[in-house]
Amino acid sequence: MRPEAGQVIDLARAYALGRQEQGATPDAARRLAAALFPSSTAEAIGAGPAFLEAAHWAVEQAGDDASAALDEVTWAAAVDPPVIRDGLTFPQHMLGFSRKVGGGLPNPQLFSTPGYFKGSTGVVYGHDQEVPYPGYSEFVDYELEIGIIVGAAGRNLTPEQAGARIFGFTIFNDFSARDVQGPEMGMGMGPQKCKDYAYGIGPWITTVDELSSLEGLSGTVTVNGEVWSRTVSDGMIYSPAELLAYVSISDNLQPGDLIGSGTLPNGSGLEIDRRLKPGDVVELELSGVGVLRNRMSAEPDKAPWWPEPRPYPFTAETD
Repeated sequence: MRPEAGQVIDLARAYALGRQEQGATPDAARRLAAALFPSSTAEAIGAGPAFLEAAHWAVEQAGDDASAALDEVTWAAAVDPPVIRDGLTFPQHMLGFSRKVGGGLPNPQLFSTPGYFKGSTGVVYGHDQEVPYPGYSEFVDYELEIGIIVGAAGRNLTPEQAGARIFGFTIFNDFSARDVQGPEMGMGMGPQKCKDYAYGIGPWITTVDELSSLEGLSGTVTVNGEVWSRTVSDGMIYSPAELLAYVSISDNLQPGDLIGSGTLPNGSGLEIDRRLKPGDVVELELSGVGVLRNRMSAEPDKAPWWPEPRPYPFTAETD
């Protein structure tokens, strides 16, 4: 990726061309390239240092011959995560959210252990992909977050060990159906349909050697060309290394897993009394990473069925 030059490089093609220049047959070169650069980003990351070493080598050997203009490619999500976990680590967003929903002050437990939920990997969308507007919601929202990409497997890690397993960072748009979120969260089961209709991931991954700290990154939310809000990634309660270490307690981190940082201050429409409409184009920009752009579908995505409420069987006198 050469965003400053407006180029994207086909790493598999560049690697194959480089190997052919060193004497490999075209078929052998393609087999080697396919092994190192599979269609799954998570699988590629799972190769460990060999993946990045091969990527750098490919760019040096034949990057120009395997490049295309950024505006000529069709984007997929920056990673196909085995698991999506979304955290909550920016206090100012917590406070702004709580004030808007009348929930008082943020839960003190969030300052004792990191909070996160797990999201569906079946509704992941990349840069410039259209996102279905959920037909069951009248308050569709975006959330500007930093996606932390896991680079290696691990379990029961210290923050130091976990930090060494961070592959890189991307922009994560945790789309939310706010009018569904309250009733769902009240069940005590975590989010369901308020979240699991879309997660935006992209435009690409900035590797950790290029962006070693998340403090002080500036962000901008633009909808239909109008700037809605600006933000700065200051004040995380837990560092990315601490988030990964906590997740790893009695659990397994996997290459390609994505862990959201939580929404940046004023990084959601709820905090500024704005909401997305069908057909809106939302752009999330983060310094050091890029711009993730998605268009909401012009027509709501309506399912043929929604459950009917059942009679509530309990009273105050129920034992």
